[in-house]
Amino acid sequence: MSLDRRDAIQSGKTVLGIELGSTRIKAVLIGEDHVPIASGSHDWENSYINNRWTYNEEDIWKGIQNSYKKLADEVKRQYGVTLQKVEAIGFSGMMHGYMAFDQGGELLVPFRTWRNNITEQASKVLTELFNYQIPQRWNIAHLYQAILNQEEHLAGITFQTTLAGYIHWKLTGQKVLGIGEASGVFPIDLNSRNYNQRMIDQFNDLIAARNLPWKLEEILPKVLVAGENAGYLTEEGAKLLDVTGELQPGIPFCPPEGDAGTGMVATNSVAKRTGNVSAGTSVFAMVVLEKELSKVYPEIDLVTTPSGDLVAMAHSNNCTSDLNAWTSLFDDFAKVIGMEVDGNKLYETLYNLALQGDPDCGGLLAYGYLSGEHMTHFEEGRPLFVRSSSSNFNLANFMRVHLYTALGALKIGMDILLKQEEVKLDEILGHGGLFKTEDVGQSIMAAALNVPVSVMETAGEGGAWGIALLASYMINKAENESLEKYLNQRVFIEEVGKAISPDPKDVEGFELFMERYINGLAIERAAIDYLK
Repeated sequence: MSLDRRDAIQSGKTVLGIELGSTRIKAVLIGEDHVPIASGSHDWENSYINNRWTYNEEDIWKGIQNSYKKLADEVKRQYGVTLQKVEAIGFSGMMHGYMAFDQGGELLVPFRTWRNNITEQASKVLTELFNYQIPQRWNIAHLYQAILNQEEHLAGITFQTTLAGYIHWKLTGQKVLGIGEASGVFPIDLNSRNYNQRMIDQFNDLIAARNLPWKLEEILPKVLVAGENAGYLTEEGAKLLDVTGELQPGIPFCPPEGDAGTGMVATNSVAKRTGNVSAGTSVFAMVVLEKELSKVYPEIDLVTTPSGDLVAMAHSNNCTSDLNAWTSLFDDFAKVIGMEVDGNKLYETLYNLALQGDPDCGGLLAYGYLSGEHMTHFEEGRPLFVRSSSSNFNLANFMRVHLYTALGALKIGMDILLKQEEVKLDEILGHGGLFKTEDVGQSIMAAALNVPVSVMETAGEGGAWGIALLASYMINKAENESLEKYLNQRVFIEEVGKAISPDPKDVEGFELFMERYINGLAIERAAIDYLK
């Protein structure tokens, strides 16, 4: 197998995918069988500067270059060859945010990430104007909020895009986005597979009195669907990606996608009645719809698959960050008493202990709101833990309540889809850090959603693998072969995920917890108001 892979690498028969997540940038190289043969990663963190969550440009490129270098080093170490060419490349990043550029290609204001809940006024105005849910995270909400704030940089904008679109542009010269990513920039017309022209006209009319030197359609990236060519690696791009100069230019790129789209691909969840849930720093569930929803819901975003099919998205800004902080505290305690505990062992032990807790967490309550939470209408966050004198306070329940609350805001959105809209969902595929400990994250998610939850062995490869699959689809698809068919018949044909069905007692317990969670939101509000 290594010789086959060595030959594939030397002859350029591999595909590269790189995704920039919230805390990790990962590069994956796949072979002709779509199986990863090398990877490299780089850890990074956002910064909170001037009341904005951001990453600076230097850190973006440092992270990309380091993850690529680690992948190339692994190729050299494992297969004894230098990585110089691949068949195709794809880039993915955290969806949404705001990156605006001037005529010279310079960033006008620091990158505003999805994590910022600073566009409430714009979100409300645009949702009402379009009669279409415009979440605070979306690029158009950030742009209009900047207009409402009369920010100085607006007159200088010639292009605005997402993180994935920015990287793709710098490497290929092409100002484009995959339709899944574009659907989190501005609403999509499902028939034209392009931005909704009626809404573009409405937006231009809305801002006409501002006398800005551009119209919206002039500064948006072009929309492409899965399978279309999105440009080629330029000489400058090759040097930017691989600082050693070994990687050759001219490699074709697939359309850049967001982490939501690559998550759908990596879990084979692009067909109707399928869904996937990504649970890490944030948590979001994607459900491919058979029909449009009956009305606009502020808790539900409407985006698309990378092929342009309608998807309902329930997104929570907060998931495992506070849970990780508590686990780190237990690690600190172990060290203080002279014990060194392996990190994986610590997580495994604490997560499994949670399964021994009471179904309703023994009356405990927690909110892991490290940042604001749009699902429950909080512009800031205050992580907190609350109990009454009669609560069953033990370690198992303590861990269980923090696992439950990691999914609390998500459940509010998913209840709208599954209970109010009666959306049919055969099962949901899980991926992300919450599912690393076998069975635990799955069991908790199944209890929250009352739907069977599967995790595939390959799901751990995540979005970097997903965008590599999209790049592979672009160059290997047969004429008129859909992405759904390509994934089913070429990628996942032998993949069997392990499913966990919801336990009725846990489902009932989660519902009791949610009553407490919703009633206790006033406590979170008080913490924000009085804990400065």
